[in-house]
Amino acid sequence: MNLSRRRKLSSHVETSSMNDIMFFLMLFFLIVSTMVNPNIIKLMLPNARSGKQAMKQPITISVNAAGQYFLDKQPVTSESLEAALAQKVQGLESPTAVLRVDASLNVQKLVDILEIGNRLKIKMVMATQAQQKA
Repeated sequence: MNLSRRRKLSSHVETSSMNDIMFFLMLFFLIVSTMVNPNIIKLMLPNARSGKQAMKQPITISVNAAGQYFLDKQPVTSESLEAALAQKVQGLESPTAVLRVDASLNVQKLVDILEIGNRLKIKMVMATQAQQKA
């Protein structure tokens, strides 16, 4: 009785490279999912025959280093600023004002203008100058 030994063949699949690929795919999808804005709602907007667009021009309020007030390049006094601003925004749906205040002025002048804007329900945006990188 000659018993022959059977050779057992074992099949082995290397999966270490598969783990790396799966890790990189998971990392890619995590990064991409954070870039997607979930608050976007896609809508098919209706067509309009007239091509008119309502252009909103912001009102510019400027205060120079001498403390002089300007409303759209027209000089006004600090006392008459609220009345002139109320007249400018009369009839506007959502008025916006750009504040251009000199950096050397104290903060109280800026706060006074912000209070006027708050009373008249005007959105206020502060204009700044970008710094040059050295």
